[in-house]
Amino acid sequence: MKIGIIQQHNSIEVNLNQERLLKKINKLASDGAELIVLQELHNSLYFCQEENVENFELATPIPGDVTQIYAQAAKENNVVLVTSLFERRAAGLYHNTAVVFEKDGSIAGKYRKMHIPDDPAYYEKFYFTPGDIGFEPINTSVGNLGVLVCWDQWYPEAARLMALRGAEILIYPTAIGFESSDNDSEKNRQLNAWMTVQLGHAVANGIPVVTVNRVGHEPDPSGLTGGIQFWGSSFIAGQQGEILHCASSIDEEEAVVDVNLERTERVRRWWPFLRDRRIDYYKGLDKRFID
Repeated sequence: MKIGIIQQHNSIEVNLNQERLLKKINKLASDGAELIVLQELHNSLYFCQEENVENFELATPIPGDVTQIYAQAAKENNVVLVTSLFERRAAGLYHNTAVVFEKDGSIAGKYRKMHIPDDPAYYEKFYFTPGDIGFEPINTSVGNLGVLVCWDQWYPEAARLMALRGAEILIYPTAIGFESSDNDSEKNRQLNAWMTVQLGHAVANGIPVVTVNRVGHEPDPSGLTGGIQFWGSSFIAGQQGEILHCASSIDEEEAVVDVNLERTERVRRWWPFLRDRRIDYYKGLDKRFID
């Protein structure tokens, strides 16, 4: 399957961000992409650097006018499209939601981000209610997509449950970067850890991983920090953790990468991790901590 990714540096202009994405979707489709993945909260700047009630105006109902834009893009380009939106579910109830569009423009499914961070410059708990759909793959014409979002990528439980429920590929729309006070050594450790844990998900489950991150510097509107330098480095990895493509750490980038989903069967025969799991001894994984 040919997978397209779009790593973009956003501006404060939502309409401009969308226009640029639509042009890139068209280009990737013309280059043969069958599945296109966008970064986390791709319509706007990453507004979670501050707690500001005015930012709730960025939210959109699903379905709604915004989803119609991407539904039309999927249909016109005959692609499956993975988007990442700020969902207004009801008054005072919001989610960080990935919406997957089928080639005919219909909504194939959605995933509400389950793990919500609350750290300096990442005040997501102020905005997002944790997801309540669970870890369910989304069935599409190109396969069963295990769509997760950003902070979810640190949790092997989420990746495993998606794989156990039939996901053929793990997909992570992402917004992560360096805090301005971190030194170069710490930045390298963070980036390496981020990539390593996701490559581990590919290996442990024998399925490819697609991660699409933001790129470029976005200022902190509150002025309390120096903002976030999103580290880009969007990547696609194969079933054994092999890097098939890794994007720039500083520049925007679009790419189409050929991923062989049929290798999963062979890799899982070589490395039968699912067969050898000791499910009879995993009691306690549903506990916060075992004293």
